[in-house]
Amino acid sequence: MSESDVGSGVDFGFAATVGGWLARPAPAMTDYTRRQVVEELHTSARAAEPLVREVTGLGDDGPVPDARVIDRRQWIAAAAESMRVMMGGSEQPAGFLSSRLTGAQTGAVLAFVSSAILGQYDPFCVDSTTGAGQLLLVYPNVVAVERQLQVTPADFRLWVCLHEVTHRVQFTVNRWLTGYMAEALAVLTSSSGPDLNQVVGRLADHLRGRGDDSEAPGPSGILGLVRAVQSEEQRTALDQLLMLGTLLEGHADHVMDAVGPLAVPSVETIRSRFEERRQRSQPPLQRLVRALLGLDAKLSQYTRGKAFVDAVVERVGMDRFNAVWSGPQTLPLPAEIEEPQKWIDRVL
Repeated sequence: MSESDVGSGVDFGFAATVGGWLARPAPAMTDYTRRQVVEELHTSARAAEPLVREVTGLGDDGPVPDARVIDRRQWIAAAAESMRVMMGGSEQPAGFLSSRLTGAQTGAVLAFVSSAILGQYDPFCVDSTTGAGQLLLVYPNVVAVERQLQVTPADFRLWVCLHEVTHRVQFTVNRWLTGYMAEALAVLTSSSGPDLNQVVGRLADHLRGRGDDSEAPGPSGILGLVRAVQSEEQRTALDQLLMLGTLLEGHADHVMDAVGPLAVPSVETIRSRFEERRQRSQPPLQRLVRALLGLDAKLSQYTRGKAFVDAVVERVGMDRFNAVWSGPQTLPLPAEIEEPQKWIDRVL
């Protein structure tokens, strides 16, 4: 274990190893199918970029970066490296055994998530040749979902790429977003929060306030537990990240719908079946794990964020909406996500 593998007492190299061991096997496919889906995802990502630039008004006619089309284990390794960068990988470990233990726990979480990620733009997973973040597309998961939904593979792959390429455009055009995220994450992962007695006291007060509710807490309940043990500075940073995530996801969903009818012939079928899959009931244990990881809260971000972007673009147009990317001061506040006119009045 090298010093560079460790950040905040977590052995991220070991996390990647454990996550690789625990990752679920990919859906069965022939070598021909594997090569075909990998090639088509590369092509779809390149095709999506000019469509996204045109609809959003962001970017120019510059070259389109290549995507990385990877499997689940490769995604786990990339995610562990990204977490190491975000959490300050040059710090000294808290101890060999403790860093290995937290590394194993982190790897188990990454293994669970690795079968659900279709793709993502990771601004912290930097390409050594370009110095920019990377667009990651997890081809086994794309194949698994398109089979489950019984949709046209070519259409579904382009549809997925439209969403993820929008994130790449958001970050590459607005370079300040990466630093803004990094600063908020640094606050969240700092050890300068309340002492143990304060944490226990806040947590006990929060749990007593729940009364006799014996059901597992949902996303809002889990978020409440997290907030209960945070300092005021950390709660502010968490709110900043939640609002930014809501905007980014909602904007990407808006772009998917704006581009979809022209570029994806079966977009209505894909959207309806995908939304049905999002809302499908799950076993209690899986619901609890998803809530603990914040995955269900992420689904709420899609809905609330898209409603905000839809409303603002309808009222003022995309060019004026793009003022939202001017800097941290023009990002929507929590109240403005629910009432877009308040953001229009304040910013425009």
